[in-house]
Amino acid sequence: MFPEDRKNQPRMDIATCLKSLLVAIQQYRDSRTVQHTAQLQKQVEDLSGLKCDGLLSSGQFLPTECVSGLVELAGSPSTSPALTSAIISLLAQLGSDDASREVLHSSFNLTSTLAAVIHHHGNTPGDPLVLQCLQVLQKLTYNTRTFQFSNYIRELIGFLLTSIQSQNEDVVMPCLGLLANLCRDNPSVQSHIKSMENVRQLYRTLINFLAHNSLTVVIFTLSILASLTLNEKVGEKLFEAKNIHQTFQLVFNIIVNGGGTLTRKYSVDLLIDLLKSPKVADYLSRYQHFSACVSQVLGLLHLKDADSAATVLQLLLSMCSVAALRSQLCAVVFRPAGAKLRAAGHRQAGEQNGGRKAECGLALVQWLSSPVEGAEKCSLQTLQLLTELLEESLGAESVSESTLSFVEMLLPVALGLLKGLDPAKGDAHLRKHCHRLTHVCTLLLTLCCRDATRSLVSSQVSAQLCLSQVETLLSCCHSNSPLTCLPPVSSNNLSQLCAESLLKVLELMSRLRQQVQDMETSFYRMLQDQRTVTPLSLALTSHRRERVQTGLALLLEATPLPDFPALVLGESIAANNAYRHREAELSAKRVAVQEVPPPRMSSSMTDASSGNKSVSSLVEKLQTGMELQEPTKDSPLSEIIDVYEQKLAGFASKESRLQDLLEAKALALSQADRLIAQYRLQRAQAEAEARKLACLLKDAERRREDLQGELGNQVLEVERSRADMEELLQHNARLQRDSEEHQTLKGAYNALLNRFTETERLLKELQAAHISLSKQSDTLRKNHEALQLHKDKITSELQEREAEIKSLQLEVEKKNRDVAGLHAELRSREETLREKDQERRDLEETVDVLRKELNKTEQARKDVSIKASSLELQKSQLESKLKQKEDELNKHSAMIAMIHSLSSGKLKSDVNLSL
Repeated sequence: MFPEDRKNQPRMDIATCLKSLLVAIQQYRDSRTVQHTAQLQKQVEDLSGLKCDGLLSSGQFLPTECVSGLVELAGSPSTSPALTSAIISLLAQLGSDDASREVLHSSFNLTSTLAAVIHHHGNTPGDPLVLQCLQVLQKLTYNTRTFQFSNYIRELIGFLLTSIQSQNEDVVMPCLGLLANLCRDNPSVQSHIKSMENVRQLYRTLINFLAHNSLTVVIFTLSILASLTLNEKVGEKLFEAKNIHQTFQLVFNIIVNGGGTLTRKYSVDLLIDLLKSPKVADYLSRYQHFSACVSQVLGLLHLKDADSAATVLQLLLSMCSVAALRSQLCAVVFRPAGAKLRAAGHRQAGEQNGGRKAECGLALVQWLSSPVEGAEKCSLQTLQLLTELLEESLGAESVSESTLSFVEMLLPVALGLLKGLDPAKGDAHLRKHCHRLTHVCTLLLTLCCRDATRSLVSSQVSAQLCLSQVETLLSCCHSNSPLTCLPPVSSNNLSQLCAESLLKVLELMSRLRQQVQDMETSFYRMLQDQRTVTPLSLALTSHRRERVQTGLALLLEATPLPDFPALVLGESIAANNAYRHREAELSAKRVAVQEVPPPRMSSSMTDASSGNKSVSSLVEKLQTGMELQEPTKDSPLSEIIDVYEQKLAGFASKESRLQDLLEAKALALSQADRLIAQYRLQRAQAEAEARKLACLLKDAERRREDLQGELGNQVLEVERSRADMEELLQHNARLQRDSEEHQTLKGAYNALLNRFTETERLLKELQAAHISLSKQSDTLRKNHEALQLHKDKITSELQEREAEIKSLQLEVEKKNRDVAGLHAELRSREETLREKDQERRDLEETVDVLRKELNKTEQARKDVSIKASSLELQKSQLESKLKQKEDELNKHSAMIAMIHSLSSGKLKSDVNLSL
């Protein structure tokens, strides 16, 4: 077997298994025998033994059909539990990555199917099938939105609440995790749970779970309570200022020391949800151990685990959205190492902790180019986090030395990310490089906002580096021939990424053109390159504000240039708008195949074939040179070349129209496949609902018969009750007479009781008034004595003040004499100041004249650089034309030499004949 065959063997095995599985599903649908059941279960287990990563996200037809059939069978109540368990295990294996889980949740509606399975087998919560469905649902619904009016979702919520309150330890943890996923960022599910009657009992049960010995259960419970009660009275009591610090300490301890990646993820999600409340964010900003906790969280970056690092970076990015926390994060990340080591003290543990804190910023920089598998997402998150923190740090009045030293360490690593682009590695590699390049340029643009950091950037960024990035991106988006380049309005996501990265590099070149050598000339030359029209038009027609602003800024720089292709830019913008309009129409009509008229396609095909034949015949005539002798008199070679170019241009336009039609057909085909899959899912759900309604109808009939028998018994009881009621009426009349006599006696007693209480109240008021008057008399006597003492004291102080006034009058007279002398000295100083002012005005006039001359010189230098770029472009064009002329001259020289050799040979033969 050849190596290529060995490489393709697993994929061939998967395709064979999928075909066999599809046949087994169809046979099981037709006849649900024991043999067909065993065969289908065997096919499912065989496919589970193969590696099927990314099979669902590929969008192929065969896996889609198989998964659609398996989901339908799993949701059927008639399917055996063993087969249902095998199918669910296979679906969980297929949904191992985020993209596949999204496809299973949105396209195949697996969430509702598993909820239906739990509903059918929910009478025994400890059933292994129910536990399996709960575990798969917990993974499937993580970070996804599930609406409460979907099929069986309300029943699932009721089952979860019942299981949680039943205190069954086997199902409590998966039920809490699943309920936390359903409640998070889901107002419909939250409102449904809050409207239930036993919601207070649920709150009490959840609060009791806060004392559970499992940290995972505690985090799940806090997440549910935060989703349901954060903005209510119960949440204000749970997350008030007295308790919130304990919650912060618990969450940070779980993040740092916690029990596994799953618990750490839910802890981070809980803290992110709490930060959405301004009150809780303010509590966290005033938390005294915040810096120490953040330092410990940043210490997790040393574990070289991509999942943990991504979780930590996600938490730090969410903290950056709070202004008070962002400044404290800057203090932790950019804190100088020496200060942290000194703060650690002389203890050994303190020194280790200080060393770990000192490496917080270094750990972030190391994740930029980490070789760990799956570190690409962490690298982008790190770039985004550093951009936020540096923007905050550089926005202060002065830039600290620690920040500048961190930037010096960061720049070589960040610029190293720009290397290693190889277009031959495929679109996935190019897409990663574009994402990385965009984030790096955003970081560098942030550093360029201050002079100190801009000088560091300009010392390490060269014009050749930026120029090579621009050339590489242009070569990836375009080809040298204008006939084979991608259309500027292509909907390919990769072209959008390349365009965004290209504009970021051009914006960086514009920011550094005054500081970096040859950057200004390279920048203007790239703006005049016709290939930059496509990304510029995509930016100007984008729906994102920052892209439009970047495009406008570059357009303002490019418009004054002499060779800027403004007309081509206008045509590209018009083509973009037309493409967007056509794409909107196609998405609105849903079925694009019926909208394409077949005659137009056939005529375009005939035109293309006829144009191809005429062009090929013309090429043959030009290559053979058979007809160059006679037609040269009527049509010169330049006209033939013009015809050749016109034919090629027409052929290219027809080819682009055909390409648009093919894209429309492909879009319609994918939409039809999607509609078919949705129809099958809806049909299976409708059948399940019909079976459910039939069962409900049978139960209703049985209940009607029971109620009819109960109605007869109730009629007999009503007759007996009438006789008893007559006796009770007679007894009631006797009691009524006794009640009237009792009311009369009771009225007299109440009147006497009112008189007694009124007299007692007056007595108490008089006693209270006597006591208050006695207290007032004592107070007045004490105040009189105090005032008499105060009067004597004031009299003595008044005599002392009169003596001080006399002494102050003498000092004032002395000061007046000193002021007269100072006035004379002040007049002499004013005359000196007038002379200095006159000299300063003369110097300012001289400075204004010099500044005007400097502005003229700067404008002349800019004009010279623009002329240099245009002259360089004209030089390249003249060199290409000169090369063409030299080729033509060589051809003519060869023809003249051949003619001369032929003519000289003929003369020699004539001489020999005469002799």
